[in-house]
Amino acid sequence: MKNTHPKKHPIEGAVLWQAVANLAEAYELSRKDLEDMLGFSQATLSRLYQKNGSIDPQSKEGELAILLIRLYRSLSANLGGDDEAAKIWLKSYNHYFNESPLQHIRKITGLTEVIFYLDAMRGKL
Repeated sequence: MKNTHPKKHPIEGAVLWQAVANLAEAYELSRKDLEDMLGFSQATLSRLYQKNGSIDPQSKEGELAILLIRLYRSLSANLGGDDEAAKIWLKSYNHYFNESPLQHIRKITGLTEVIFYLDAMRGKL
């Protein structure tokens, strides 16, 4: 019987982790923020940072990481790549979400809502 599952490439997971780590640095997200957003335990997240880790894109955490990268790309497009403006936007109260987007994206539904919101805003430009 032929294996129908695509082969996993370790580089994909390493690239995904590096993208998340870079995003966290650019937006000054704490490890606690990443734990809440991606569902990692404190110990797992610590290992990722210490060993230049890898996130399996097929895992639940990997799917959330991909959504977080999508949020980054959409926010960057809306703000012309201005990371300072993005940090301010993420941390500021937003009437639509009734909290800051940073608080809102700690929930999976909130993460998707913020992505849809940003995509809609980009569509108006």
